[in-house]
Amino acid sequence: MTDWLTPETHARLRAELAELLALPAPRADDDLVTTTRRQREVRIREVRDLLARAVVGEDPPDDGVAEPGMVLTVRYDDTGEVETFVLGVRDAGHGEVEVYSPGSPLGTALDGARRGEQRTYVVPNGATVRVTLVDAVPYSRRVTSADAR
Repeated sequence: MTDWLTPETHARLRAELAELLALPAPRADDDLVTTTRRQREVRIREVRDLLARAVVGEDPPDDGVAEPGMVLTVRYDDTGEVETFVLGVRDAGHGEVEVYSPGSPLGTALDGARRGEQRTYVVPNGATVRVTLVDAVPYSRRVTSADAR
């Protein structure tokens, strides 16, 4: 399985990994130090795995189909609210545009949807949400359009 990352997310993860690897190993043997060391080791493994699986900034086809690496605009049918987000891997500093994981309920529901197609998904409280895909464009095309303004 590969994970789609923006170039910015990829750079942040590489910097985080470098920082984690540069930290000196704790010397004490108390429980807090042991827990901190284990948390750091787990995070190093997570970041390494993510970077190893990463597809960085490679655009999917510009065919209007929702998939990782696309900027999706959706309309929540019950409220009329419109939202735009990137379908890809989240990280702590994702910038101006929200990022939803392809494995999230919304991401899973939209995977493979075409412009104008309605999908449904269930939220944690058990309610069913209806959403329509308004647009799907490759991430770099959206960034280029925003920069041109």
